[in-house]
Formats: sequence, C-alpha cells, structure tokens
Amino acid sequence: MKQEGLLCTKFKTRSRKYSSYKGRIGKVAPSLVNRNFKVKRPKQIWLTDVTEFKIKEYKQRLYLSPILDVYNSEIISYTISHHPTIKLTNTMLEKAIV
Repeated sequence: MKQEGLLCTKFKTRSRKYSSYKGRIGKVAPSLVNRNFKVKRPKQIWLTDVTEFKIKEYKQRLYLSPILDVYNSEIISYTISHHPTIKLTNTMLEKAIV
C-alpha cells in the first residue's frame, strides 16, 4: 500500500487509541500448558477468550465468550452478551461442563 501511495484513513496509527478495560490487577496464574498445544484426546486442553464486536446498524457492542477444544478445534460452548461480565464467562463454563 505504501509503494502505491494508498492510505487507509480509518486505521491511521495516530488516530487509533487503545482503550481496553484493565480491571483490577491480581495474581497471574502459572502457565500449565507452556504453549504445548499438542494433545492426544479430547477435553485435555480448552482455550477461552472474550471478544468484543461492534455492530453499527444496532449501535451497540456484543461480547462473545467461547471455549475451544485444542484436540479438534471444536467450539465446546459459547455465550453472547451486551456486557463483559463474570456472568458471561461463568454461563459459558457451566454450559460446557454439563
């Protein structure tokens, strides 16, 4: 893009500002996986995250919290909410365990 003189105005480095909620800082859990994502059977390692989606037509944000099984990349459980709360993640975990 630089060679052709193209510029994306939406994502100028000066215009982007990181504004993620930091929350309270507590203890960091030790890494039990140590980035070794090779497993021999299902339900050995699950990964999770909370992702924010902005939906312009509804003028709101949605938060997705899935659990992914490392063995076969299957989504075990997920929840969607309008707020990133502990209820979002706990509901997702409860659905996965049942």
